[in-house]
Amino acid sequence: MRIPVRLLDVRPLRGSRPFRALWIGSSASQLGGQIATVAVLAQVWDVTGSPVGTGAIGLTTGLPMLLFGLLGGALADAVDRRAVLRATTAGQLLAAAGLCVQALAHNRNVLGLLALVAAGSACSALGAPARRTLPVRLLPADQVAAGLALTNVSFQAAMLAGPATAGLIIARWDLPAAYAAQAAAVAVSALAVLRLPAMPPEGTVSGRRRRPERGGWRIVLRRQTLWGSLATDLSATLLAMPIALFPLVNEARFGGNPQTLGLFLSAVAVGGIAAGLLSGTVTRWRRGGLVQLTAAGVWSLALAGFGLAGPLWPGLGCLAVAGAADTVSVVTRSALIQLETPDAYRGRVSSVEHVIGVAGPELGNFRGGLLASATSAPFSLVAGGLSAGVAIAVVATANTALRAYRTPSPAPPAREPDPSAPEASAPDAYEPDASGTAGTAPATG
Repeated sequence: MRIPVRLLDVRPLRGSRPFRALWIGSSASQLGGQIATVAVLAQVWDVTGSPVGTGAIGLTTGLPMLLFGLLGGALADAVDRRAVLRATTAGQLLAAAGLCVQALAHNRNVLGLLALVAAGSACSALGAPARRTLPVRLLPADQVAAGLALTNVSFQAAMLAGPATAGLIIARWDLPAAYAAQAAAVAVSALAVLRLPAMPPEGTVSGRRRRPERGGWRIVLRRQTLWGSLATDLSATLLAMPIALFPLVNEARFGGNPQTLGLFLSAVAVGGIAAGLLSGTVTRWRRGGLVQLTAAGVWSLALAGFGLAGPLWPGLGCLAVAGAADTVSVVTRSALIQLETPDAYRGRVSSVEHVIGVAGPELGNFRGGLLASATSAPFSLVAGGLSAGVAIAVVATANTALRAYRTPSPAPPAREPDPSAPEASAPDAYEPDASGTAGTAPATG
């Protein structure tokens, strides 16, 4: 059977003006974030000259992501999500402006610099769950995966273009210009958020705070599709994440050539972008659970193949396949989780997804490094890839609901009434229905 190959599905950009504004703002913010990452790394190294100092950047960024990500989930289920994004984006803009000011003042205080980095990371984490819930509210069900694919492509493009752009800016105009570029990018994101419609959790009135529905965290365990999708992602990243092993592989096989090390990272990104540009092929498939399981399995086996590959080009090919599979898995997982979660719980479930997405790769890199220190980098890659494949197979076998999941069909367009048909009388909103329960009273303004 011939599978038609389709390019990136841009229907969400054409059909939804709010989603288009959200995508433009998010793309600008991601590019600015990559520029700022390089600038902070360069400034901390210039001040401290110590790998401990540069390592502290990861701690300063990661801890607020974990702590404030969960808090942001509860917040997104209690108030208007547009209001959450407006406030947190404003906080990011202030932090970006602070970074620019301290660079202009030739700051040499690393703690002050890291405090601004932590503040920006906390604001980003607080807004991340609310941001994740927006595509499913702005797009028809059959376009949610396509919208997430567009977001993923812009993220991959920022990963490729951001560091190179930062290097050019810093070399030509120094650190203040790089931080100013980030501030300008966050300002674009803030303007985009202002154009979004009000987005209160369903069943509430915009602007009113409410207590989130109970069971927001337990729903992940109660719904097979949710825990199965998250367990698949956690298995793939916790057991097979390869980034920490790249320097060891490069040292053992290619003499520590820094250009080769850069090719490892680029191969993963190139594979991801290629999959994103061809994502129209998979975003139209309704078997999202099966697609995610398959893609996660391909990711695991491709990384095991990288561990076995001796020459450079087969290894780069395995990394490109892994990057492509990762993109497909991320897009289908994100769409499934948003579509399967009731709106009253989306903020908290999105925060769980966010934390797993942040912590899983970092713990996976730590696991891979420990195993490689006791054995070797190729053994760690092969063992990790194969064990991840086995774990994913176990999830697929045990979780029938995930294997059988289908994306909901979009609601049919409203039909024009037939003027020749007799007019039907509207049922009384308070009259009991056939089941004997009272109908719901119409909402008042």
